[in-house]
Amino acid sequence: MEFALETLLFLFFAAAIAGFLDTLAGGGGLITVPALVVAGVPPLAALGTNKLQSSIGSGTASFLLFKRKKILWPEIKALMLMAFIGSIIGSVLVQFINTKALGFIIPLVLIIIAAYFMTAPYLNLETDKPRISDRTYKNIVVPVIGAYDGMFGPGTGSFLAVSGVSLRALELIKATATAKPLNFATNIASLLVFIVAGKVMWVAGFAMMAGQMLGAWLGSHYLFKVNPKILRILIVTMCLIMLGQYGYNQFA
Repeated sequence: MEFALETLLFLFFAAAIAGFLDTLAGGGGLITVPALVVAGVPPLAALGTNKLQSSIGSGTASFLLFKRKKILWPEIKALMLMAFIGSIIGSVLVQFINTKALGFIIPLVLIIIAAYFMTAPYLNLETDKPRISDRTYKNIVVPVIGAYDGMFGPGTGSFLAVSGVSLRALELIKATATAKPLNFATNIASLLVFIVAGKVMWVAGFAMMAGQMLGAWLGSHYLFKVNPKILRILIVTMCLIMLGQYGYNQFA
């Protein structure tokens, strides 16, 4: 498939914006997947190409966070492995099922996440005591989110951040930072499956990779400077926008 220069520029800027927002609040796939579809890429190939460009975005953000020692390898490597495994499973499954089957699950999850971040300050849900064990989080929660990312993807960063806050009692900024290498692991795993399946548009993907690097670089510099309340608003906004997008697709 050939792409005009203006189309590649459109994809570059879409990926740059997505990379910036994804580093701060997750949900960048909401921008990149529709952008690829608008550019004429078939839906399944859009998912695969999205993994190519999002891998460089999450990889860039993760590298910078590791470099600045905001996250530590010994603390994250086991979680990354489980995220990788979950994403492999989800990516294989999506090759054989109708992705519309996710239509009734995703809006429900988005509503829950948006409601949580809007009500948490008033319900005092953020406590210092983890609600589940580290083992349960590693062996169940992380692989499930990884499988979702392998099957579809948008919102994975938000889901990982939410799970860290609500289940492991992490501060929002810490949970958001921790989500980056986990998201990188799910992206790489899914990308490998889509490459084997021949569902990656390389030219479009490389143009978006450049945009993702720029956006992720900018986002990583703001992550630990942004007011947690602003980050909370960004996550809620991304969840509600994704919910609206799904609703529009259902009734359009």
